[in-house]
Amino acid sequence: MIRRRFALVAAGTVILVILGAVAQNQVRVYRGRQARAAAMRQRQAAVQQRQALLEMLQPVALANCQLERFGEAHDGGYLMCGNLLERVQAGYSYGISGYDKWGCDISTKRDVAVHQYDCFNTTEPACPDGETVFHAECVGDTTETIEGRAFDTIRNQVAKNGDTSKRIALKIDVEGAEWDALLSLPDGVLEQIDQMAVEFHWLQDEKKQWIQSDKYALVVQRLKQFFEVGHVHFNNASCIEGLAPFPTWAYEVLFVSRQLAVVDPSRKAAGGLHPLDAPNAPSVPDCQPRAR
Repeated sequence: MIRRRFALVAAGTVILVILGAVAQNQVRVYRGRQARAAAMRQRQAAVQQRQALLEMLQPVALANCQLERFGEAHDGGYLMCGNLLERVQAGYSYGISGYDKWGCDISTKRDVAVHQYDCFNTTEPACPDGETVFHAECVGDTTETIEGRAFDTIRNQVAKNGDTSKRIALKIDVEGAEWDALLSLPDGVLEQIDQMAVEFHWLQDEKKQWIQSDKYALVVQRLKQFFEVGHVHFNNASCIEGLAPFPTWAYEVLFVSRQLAVVDPSRKAAGGLHPLDAPNAPSVPDCQPRAR
């Protein structure tokens, strides 16, 4: 009788252990499904967010813009409305890395001074036929010194150069610092800029994971209050599959002041590459999206 009771207790214990293990496994399965579903929703939301940003960056058809290439033949070259630079009285070139044909071209075409900014590569580029002024300083959203490097805002730099009342052409390629620098720009400076070529860069965290930030849309929305998007070119040195529908993590956008741009509502902007576009890295395959 005692043996039978022990057997029943042992059997009951085994059953309870088995049921507990089954329950724990079911909980793990459930939590795994929930985690996968949450991750899927997060990925879908990120794609939708990127799609919305890409839609915001679609160029409009400008009736009065004649695109010309300024700068290098490949990386460092940007398309701008050459015929809409007539009012420009000063140029600003941010992130030059020791070369700046864009700044030199603007200076020689308009016979104006172009201020160049870079605190990481302080090599001063030559411009024998123009007037360029190099500043060993970087751009940001505040005035500060980081690891011995000076940073300041576009607003302050324009003021220090005595250009607060001048019409400006601007180019900025600063490896991700553009988002905060542009977001901090006051209305008055944005209203001074006739054209602006921006290379945007997708940000990464400390683990080299792509950051999906609301800041991207906030910057573009703010800029579009003052500018029309005249042209977009994707940097083929940064082709990637993980940021769809963006084909690259770096892309160049031409912003044309609404004071100058004449939008043709009867037609869409020509999609795809412009004849003056060129790959940033000619030795690697291009990855421009298909014309929309």
